[in-house]
Amino acid sequence: MEKRRLAVISNRLPIVLKKEQRGKWQIEPGSGGLVTALGPVLKNRDGIWIGWMGTNAEEEPAGPLLEDLIRRGTRETGYSLKPVHLTKEEVNKYYHGFSNEILWPLFHDLFSRCNFDLSYWPFYEQVNRKFAQAVVSNTDENDYVWVQDYQLILVGRELKRLGLKRQTGYFLHIPFPPLDIFLKLPWRFEILEALMEYDLVGFQTVRDLRNFVGCVRALFNYKVAKEKFMNRILRPDGEVLVGAFPISIDYREFEDLARTGEVAEMAWSIHENLPNRQLVLGVDRLDYTKGIPHRLLAFAHALECYPDMRRKVTLIQVVVPSRVDVEEYGNLKQEIERIVGEINGRFTEVGWTPIHYIYRSLPRQELVAYYKTCEIALVTPLKDGMNLIAKEYCASNIEEKGILILSEFAGAASQLHRDALLVNPYDRQRMADTIHAALRMQDDERQARMRRLRRFIKRHDIINWVNSFLHAGIARNLGDFPQAEFFVPSPNGGVGSDDE
Repeated sequence: MEKRRLAVISNRLPIVLKKEQRGKWQIEPGSGGLVTALGPVLKNRDGIWIGWMGTNAEEEPAGPLLEDLIRRGTRETGYSLKPVHLTKEEVNKYYHGFSNEILWPLFHDLFSRCNFDLSYWPFYEQVNRKFAQAVVSNTDENDYVWVQDYQLILVGRELKRLGLKRQTGYFLHIPFPPLDIFLKLPWRFEILEALMEYDLVGFQTVRDLRNFVGCVRALFNYKVAKEKFMNRILRPDGEVLVGAFPISIDYREFEDLARTGEVAEMAWSIHENLPNRQLVLGVDRLDYTKGIPHRLLAFAHALECYPDMRRKVTLIQVVVPSRVDVEEYGNLKQEIERIVGEINGRFTEVGWTPIHYIYRSLPRQELVAYYKTCEIALVTPLKDGMNLIAKEYCASNIEEKGILILSEFAGAASQLHRDALLVNPYDRQRMADTIHAALRMQDDERQARMRRLRRFIKRHDIINWVNSFLHAGIARNLGDFPQAEFFVPSPNGGVGSDDE
């Protein structure tokens, strides 16, 4: 069998460059669902990861220092890291602009937030071309090129324009919008044509897949052949496979961590500081798609409608900072803090504050301690591709006494709807009713629901997701990329060991 590597192409590398106050550069682990999901699975499989390091090319350290940092990152991640360097203007117009002011809100059905600035598109093309050139430089014809998410839709098209022959797959981590919303995109034809340059395109849910196929049929009138688990789009010059591949988590990692003494001690401390009440948990990145203000107002409405909840429940709302330099996100943070202050000011009694607000990123052990401790998880985005928080909460709930309240607009609802309590985040009254019902649910029903949720997520974990995509794309699975002792090239062109 010929040697074949996995080449993951994503906007961000699994490491981030950070400059300390003393001017010294350091690398830190990357964050976000993609890194969390793929990092442990792909570790030490002799593959490569191509991405941006989160800094402007004009501010990056000099060549030898940068190369040393990349080698350190490669040793720590177990994957060859290949950086793509972006200028400040490219970051502003490709990343903050086209990706996050156009595609992000549009694909989440929030088109009123879109800024269709015509100057963004050329930079989106330009940066996608840079990523394609990095693929040309760092892969060979035996490698499988797996492109990730909405920032890099055009990479497959650019590879074709460069004349590069590679087997390619693409996975969209966010929702794909229905036709009436997608039509508002000025570059709708270019985006659809680019997606159909891949051999395989994957979506989170069947709903996203149907939306995509509906757009293809409406705008191109291509024939679509339905197969058992996949659709085949028949183009005049070829075909593209499309399917739904719901992403998941490393179930064992969260379950094992929840059983450690360190997490048990943290969990005990949480309840010790918030005694004699049930704890409701919300964990979200700061983003308008997460529906945090809607959730807070629904919780306040529950306290108003059901006075028996007072002094018996506390909402712990964790907000992880994100895009703090963007004005809209700063305004959202202020709105959240204003609502928290108003609710606490209205309902607080001696010895009880209804909302415990945390604005920071939590270390993994502390996050799992909250998952393990809290009786209810309130996961209520306005729209989400999947939402891995819901799955992480269940995997960490080893005592199987938790309740998952989940937005019907989260991709996870398509898998977990039978045993989660589904809500419409726009329906404040029914959200309040569901919170109250969850607080009163009997232990035997809680346990039965959570046991089934955990069993399902364990069976459909991150390995299952990777294997299902690879099997559809190249008739292989992760076992065909066996783990081995990882080596990185030394500066003199030889081979250096993984040891420091």
